[in-house]
Amino acid sequence: MSDSEAGETDDERRKRGMSPDPILPGQKPPKITVPRPVAISFWLWIAAGVVLVAGQVALLVLKQELTEGILKQIKENPVPGQPADPAQVASGVNTLLWMLFGGALTFAVLFALFAYKAREGTRSARTVLTVGAVFLVLVELLILRGSLNVFLLVSTLLVAIALVLMYLPSVADHFPKVGRTLP
Repeated sequence: MSDSEAGETDDERRKRGMSPDPILPGQKPPKITVPRPVAISFWLWIAAGVVLVAGQVALLVLKQELTEGILKQIKENPVPGQPADPAQVASGVNTLLWMLFGGALTFAVLFALFAYKAREGTRSARTVLTVGAVFLVLVELLILRGSLNVFLLVSTLLVAIALVLMYLPSVADHFPKVGRTLP
């Protein structure tokens, strides 16, 4: 270790593309200075996950109305050769809603985990959140394009704002690019 590296803070080491000093057992981790946009982004990711789960809970509460609406639509526009069995439709709606709830819960947990890691300055966590945001937008645009799920729209808006905050030039030093040397 050179004299210039001795006594550096973890933030100073990260700006140079180096990892923080290891934490030995019994030592307290150093306090990381989190830029305000990254801190706001963290809470927006948490809020987006909560809104996403709340939207699925709302759909579960409205399960009966959804099932009745689908059955009504099937009666108005029957498919030749395929009779509508109300029990099968109800089972299908129930299964779909629980799968969507599980997916929303998974997204919320992943958003929280990777937002926490991004708040610590982990560049790869920011990348994972970017991929998750793109996936969420694609699901909304390609799969659920006909639905007006307000919860999904709000969650997507929160995710978009959180993502923009993580890529502002003022927070670039918080996500250092780690240099690699080839053997």
